[in-house]
Amino acid sequence: MIKILLCDDHAVVRMGLKMLLNNHSDIEVIGEASEGNEGIQKSLELKPNVVVMDLSMPHGKDGLSATTELKKLLPETAILILTMHDDEEYLFRAIQAGASGCILKSAPHDELLSAIRSVAAGNAYLHPSATKRLMEEYIGNARNGNVDTFNLLSDREKEVLTLIAKGFSNKEIAEQLVISVKTVETHKGNLMEKLQMKTRPELVEIALKKGLLGYGI
Repeated sequence: MIKILLCDDHAVVRMGLKMLLNNHSDIEVIGEASEGNEGIQKSLELKPNVVVMDLSMPHGKDGLSATTELKKLLPETAILILTMHDDEEYLFRAIQAGASGCILKSAPHDELLSAIRSVAAGNAYLHPSATKRLMEEYIGNARNGNVDTFNLLSDREKEVLTLIAKGFSNKEIAEQLVISVKTVETHKGNLMEKLQMKTRPELVEIALKKGLLGYGI
């Protein structure tokens, strides 16, 4: 059962959301709040799995401020921002505040349900148009050299990169890491894609720059 707290300054909106959500057997609305401070207090009291948080609440604490404070107090609680603003600025501010997701108030009911279930499961959720813009901006920044793609590598991919730079073959890397050669090849392909590199010399160079070999350039 996904326990939900609704935080919105419009009673009619809360009532409509409550009726919609309580019609599903895996979701239960356990509380409501009309502004951020009340949302924080109710969350501390009721311990919801997900807080559906209105972004703009003119009276009391706004959604972004409440999200920032709530994530410090209850880091395990997922916060899904509900907003009428289809705007990059609001999206980035919501993510920076600690929200697990962001969905438009105009979104279909099925999308809202999917978003709630997604963030409750520990995943992130962004409405489709936001995801597209976020990816476009990220790709643009990466191409312009404004993003360090090395930070995208997993710990295992960094291990594989280190061994590649040291001159080990795929078979030797597999033996050292106790994984299959196929898995090594998969990690190698993934890290090369993330780093946007195609040759071993390029991989050796970045391994040196990042100090993976014990010394840098």
